[in-house]
Amino acid sequence: MSSSPPRPSLVIVGAGPRGTGVIERIAANASELYAGTGLDIHLVDPHPPGAGRVWREAQSPLLWMNSHAEDVTMFTDDTVTMDGPVRPGPTLHEWAGIDGRTFTDRRLQGAYLRWVHERAVAALPPGVIVHHHARRAVRVSGPREGRQQVWLADRPHPLLADLVLLTLGHLDAELDDEQRALVSYAKEHGLVHLPPEFTADSDLGALAPGEPVLVRGFGLAFVDLMVLLTEGRGGRYEGDEEGAGDGQVTYVPSGREPVLYVGSRRGVPYHSKIGYDFDGERPPLPRFLGPAEVDALLARPDGFDFRRDVWPLVAKELGFAHYHRLFSAHPGRTVMDWTDFEEKYAAGDAGERAALAEAAVPDPADRLDLAVLDRPLTGVRYASHEAAQQGLREYVERDLIRRHDPAHSPDLAVFLGLLSVYGQLVRLGDIGPWWHGFFSYLASGPPGPRLRQLRALSRAGVVRFVGADMAVAAEDGVFRASSPSVPGWSVTTRALVEARLPQPTVERARDSLLRELHADGAAATPDGLLAVDPADGRVLDRAGRPHPRRFALGPHTDGRGAGAFTRPRTGGPAFRQNDATARALLLFLRSLGERAAA
Repeated sequence: MSSSPPRPSLVIVGAGPRGTGVIERIAANASELYAGTGLDIHLVDPHPPGAGRVWREAQSPLLWMNSHAEDVTMFTDDTVTMDGPVRPGPTLHEWAGIDGRTFTDRRLQGAYLRWVHERAVAALPPGVIVHHHARRAVRVSGPREGRQQVWLADRPHPLLADLVLLTLGHLDAELDDEQRALVSYAKEHGLVHLPPEFTADSDLGALAPGEPVLVRGFGLAFVDLMVLLTEGRGGRYEGDEEGAGDGQVTYVPSGREPVLYVGSRRGVPYHSKIGYDFDGERPPLPRFLGPAEVDALLARPDGFDFRRDVWPLVAKELGFAHYHRLFSAHPGRTVMDWTDFEEKYAAGDAGERAALAEAAVPDPADRLDLAVLDRPLTGVRYASHEAAQQGLREYVERDLIRRHDPAHSPDLAVFLGLLSVYGQLVRLGDIGPWWHGFFSYLASGPPGPRLRQLRALSRAGVVRFVGADMAVAAEDGVFRASSPSVPGWSVTTRALVEARLPQPTVERARDSLLRELHADGAAATPDGLLAVDPADGRVLDRAGRPHPRRFALGPHTDGRGAGAFTRPRTGGPAFRQNDATARALLLFLRSLGERAAA
């Protein structure tokens, strides 16, 4: 008696937003591409489906989303270039029934993601069943042309899979050489050292009240740290926290806060989120960095260098977005006809474009200088540490005022340019970490109220600014930090916090799954990202061959996108990737069924 063939099986490792997004696309495409007798989808993640680890509902209500609720969606629209059908759905603010300009807490986002997951599962065709395994996947094995085995922690038998998709999200990492040396030094001298990790999971209890703590990193991880060590320890704010930059917020300490000495390469926090909407004509993007330019870069026989070949196109695109908005919305601040300016801008090199802007835009504050934006403290020197505190508070206040004033709406046009550029650059694969940091610094900064709180904490003496190019030394039994921003000054502490996420590299991933995959032949880029086929996310081996049965999407791959979520009506590169991968999965499973029936 012949036995019936096993039901087709797909294992998705990672139950966060990316895994949910692929399930939504499977549901959207299944009626066209898959008429099989059934399908088991095994979702492997110790954290709740939908939210995953980062957005889980079980975390502090003090931790906010970093985007307005109206700028967060998990659903496609007609701006997304994809082969599958559009399946619209509510944004976070529509689903929650709240003001779209609200920065919600992450627990509400977790509830939204749980609902999206449940809706996506409910939309799957009859016979497609999702099984959640609240465990870690530790290894994938199996032949290229046969069923795969996905091994789970504390389980003796693997899940059998026709296809495996890794949607792992942000990963913990083993310490690099510097961090291992700092951990060893801290143990030897009885110090506290917290390595790069997800701040919500950090053990902050070792940071004692009143103790000076050195913090390396001034991005979003620092903002979380700041919140948990102040409001999270009973402090409170008085005043208008929701204003722009012109009001005053006062911090009332609980007495349980440490004193945070914060510095970084730039020495300043990420730019505030922009606090107004775009009206009028939008810059026609892409203009100088679109599909044709990316095709040309990919076709170069000798490859491309980001700084030499890509960055000039990025800078030209961002400048175009800036000046298009300036000329169209604020023509009184220009002294040239736009048509004439655009023609000369398009034909000029970087130097010629700078000279053109100087001639056409009288006020230097209305010109775009990306170098100054990137490193605002270059060449700035303060006479004393106290002078640096005042100077940097004024810098934060100026940033807050500007980012909430529509008179500076070219800033918002540059933000749109950054989104457009990111959507193109994702096709180039691993272009190094600098661009991602630059993008986050300009486009993915904290909500305005958080920077108002930062100013208040600085005035209260709870946060102290170190400056740019902060140097950290482990010597004389302590940690010591200094900065050329304040010549001759330094601070010593017995605690050091690395306020940043670890870099997602396959070699140092704490999770054994990626390390084992790499050891089994999966390729990694020079920066340690998992190499995938940009067409559909198939994992590449070291000869560049796509694996027929293994796929990967997310920040651990060289197809990583811009941030966690997509703004509505911005084309959504992540949606395009999810759709392409879902269709590839379904087509493979359909062919498998056809072969079995033949």
